[in-house]
Amino acid sequence: MKDFDLSLYLVLDPLLCADLGMVETTRAAVAGGATIVQLRDKHAPTKTMIETGRVLKQILHGTNARLIVNDNVEAAIAIGADGLHIGQEDMNAADARRLIGPDMILGLSVETEALASAIDAGIVDYAGIGPVFATPTKPDHKQPIGFDGLARIVRLCSVPTVAIGGLKAEHTADVLSAGADGLAVVSAICGQPNPQAAAALIAKAIKEARQ
Repeated sequence: MKDFDLSLYLVLDPLLCADLGMVETTRAAVAGGATIVQLRDKHAPTKTMIETGRVLKQILHGTNARLIVNDNVEAAIAIGADGLHIGQEDMNAADARRLIGPDMILGLSVETEALASAIDAGIVDYAGIGPVFATPTKPDHKQPIGFDGLARIVRLCSVPTVAIGGLKAEHTADVLSAGADGLAVVSAICGQPNPQAAAALIAKAIKEARQ
């Protein structure tokens, strides 16, 4: 069984993180309680992704947080990342698994009940479900599903789930009561004046919601 905790999943956005940078944002967020950090930069060349990822890997060393790379198999392997996350349009999950091997965590974006039902738990380790709300960090996203849609999709998933899409600390209880294992956030931490405090606020909300 792979060891990872989806409860507070930070997706890095290079533009939102520009003031502090992705490295310092990560350091602060993990100190505040982030359990997974996803390196997502759709426009960076692979070489830059690898350089950034290796620094992030050093920061996460000795913590329980895991490093996931978005949609770049070559970078994920070169970094020695803990995992890879792919969207439905990126590549076939079985092909991704073949490339990264059996030990790396593989996450898959899921927007509909049909896609949730089709997940092969022998290939995919977790599903990212959303968008719960519309979000400016991903302008081409699918129709928002809301908490009811989230609950319906979670029920059909044979793997752990993390909700994504416009989520903030005040949504934590609704996300967890819909059955998701955690929430993925971008702007709730990236670009905040104090990313550590922002992460700690969500981590506290998770703890309270689970009591």
